[in-house]
Amino acid sequence: MPKKEVPVNQLQDYLPPGTVDAVLNYLHQYKVHLTIAKERKSILGDYRHRTINTNHRISVNGNLNHFAFLITLLHELAHLLTFEEYGNRVQAHGKEWKLLFGKLLQQFVLTKVFPEDIEEELLQSLKNPAASSCAEDSLLRVLRKYEAGKNNHVLIEEILVNHLFRTKDGRVFMKGEKLRKRFKCKEVQTGKMYLFSPVYEVERISQEL
Repeated sequence: MPKKEVPVNQLQDYLPPGTVDAVLNYLHQYKVHLTIAKERKSILGDYRHRTINTNHRISVNGNLNHFAFLITLLHELAHLLTFEEYGNRVQAHGKEWKLLFGKLLQQFVLTKVFPEDIEEELLQSLKNPAASSCAEDSLLRVLRKYEAGKNNHVLIEEILVNHLFRTKDGRVFMKGEKLRKRFKCKEVQTGKMYLFSPVYEVERISQEL
């Protein structure tokens, strides 16, 4: 996946106002190589720990809004801090990582850089941060309000049952009923059934089968 290193003077283009200095402190202190990646379907960010020959490396998707970018970056920084303190002796998203991620979130929540609705969701997240940086459904819904240019894209939960939608890879599905937390959907071409998160983003198709 093509990536580009972020020049220090351009980092402000990706972050909420008033957060650049605090972020740079972490990047400089731990000698982090930060790169911006194009949109990735399965992850929002990635962390690679330092080795003898390389520095810590973090990548974050460049298509995220400023608030989602910051939250994702903090998620990856928490991995870095966990490695610095525990090495590879603990689970990737275990209690140690959750504690450090929570402390990072709290630092920025206290400075009031987030809108009230995002701040409220983050305060809930501090109780038990999710393994994915924006995995909690309610937080994702709120963050999505700050996205621009979504055009015909909606969440699975906004599609009517028996109506069609298209995923980012071009496949077409018919939405079915909800099974516990996910929706059972049929791929039109193959007839195979798949489960989708209610907050998975798709393209609405107008016709109905």
